[in-house]
Amino acid sequence: MSANPGLDPRRRRLLWGLAALVLLLMLVLAWMLRADNLVPAMLKYTGNALGLEITAGGVSEYRLRGTPQLVVRQLVARQPGASTPVLRVERLLVSLPWSTLRARGKQLTANRIELDAPVLDVAAYQQWKATRPAADTQLPTLVRGARITDGVIVGTKWRVEGVALELAQLSADKPVTAHLRARYAGDGLSVPMDLYLAMTRPAAGAGIGAVGQVVVQAAQWQLPSQVRLSAILKKGAGLQLEPALLGAHARHVSGTTSRPFALGLAGPLRMDGSGFAVQPMHLAVRGPGALPPLAAAGEFLLDDALQLLLEGNLAEWPAAWPALPAPIGQSDSPLPFLLAYRGATDFSDIATLQLRRDATRFDGRFRLSSVSDWANADAGGSPLPPITGSLTSPKLEISGALLEGVEIELRDDAVPAQAHTP
Repeated sequence: MSANPGLDPRRRRLLWGLAALVLLLMLVLAWMLRADNLVPAMLKYTGNALGLEITAGGVSEYRLRGTPQLVVRQLVARQPGASTPVLRVERLLVSLPWSTLRARGKQLTANRIELDAPVLDVAAYQQWKATRPAADTQLPTLVRGARITDGVIVGTKWRVEGVALELAQLSADKPVTAHLRARYAGDGLSVPMDLYLAMTRPAAGAGIGAVGQVVVQAAQWQLPSQVRLSAILKKGAGLQLEPALLGAHARHVSGTTSRPFALGLAGPLRMDGSGFAVQPMHLAVRGPGALPPLAAAGEFLLDDALQLLLEGNLAEWPAAWPALPAPIGQSDSPLPFLLAYRGATDFSDIATLQLRRDATRFDGRFRLSSVSDWANADAGGSPLPPITGSLTSPKLEISGALLEGVEIELRDDAVPAQAHTP
């Protein structure tokens, strides 16, 4: 077909030019809308805004009809020049309303976000976070919430694996509820948890609550617990809850024995790349049988090792323990103690204990698991706990004889004899 002969050459060239321009724009648009072109451009734009290099190694896809949706596979986000990524995600799904696309980043609203097998490195995240502006970052709105499956959080000496999170919705001015399942894994310690979470609003100063089941597991024992936590979220490096109040109904299970007890804990809780800490900490324990009721203050740290320091008073000498000789057995004076432990996370290393009543003093070293087994053993076993230590007293009455200037040495072959009192 020939061009319209009624058009003058100048107008004909203009029409051909417009047609060529429209064709070029259509070709450019088609090129941009190809997933292998569009996705890298979007990731580069997002990375530049966040100060990250964001790439995708797998096949990506998008949908524009109805609700726009983008799927990115094998996503990696890292600080420029860093060897360890801040975040790796096997599959990321983002569903966005058209209003968000038209706002060009000024409106952070998504219908839903899903992350499959994300891996977050806490140390790398903190390094990146330290480079960001101090101004508060706008919180995105997730109309239909978010889902995380098979996630991993990596610390310096610990990991949280199997992270599964279902978030109903997220908005800056509305309460948040979520269901979390995960498992902490450290050196010799495993802590699976199944918790229901609530927050008054997702911001610093918000109230947080959690209820559910937590099981602390070691090779020789476990502590299944029903827990209830309430806390205030504080702004700072890592996760800070201050104050945090924890109540638990738990059982100490070792072999065929199962001993119930109740525990209350209060103090500021911190989690960062190095580990967990409750410092200072206030602790109360109540339970039947051989478990002594106690109230104590101290600290708990879990990083490359587990550290526990408790200083307080035994409310009473447990009736299930061997009776104390006179006169300390008849005294109504308090029983102050100092307990210290640093070692493997399963409490298999040696703890130190200092115990006093009036002028009588005991300094000892022992393994918590061995003493626990002794305390839970049936009658007929050794009347003395498996402890290495010394007891000094101005006087003791034993088998009707009054002894003065008493010094007694206890020896357990499984515990080194060198003295080290807390």
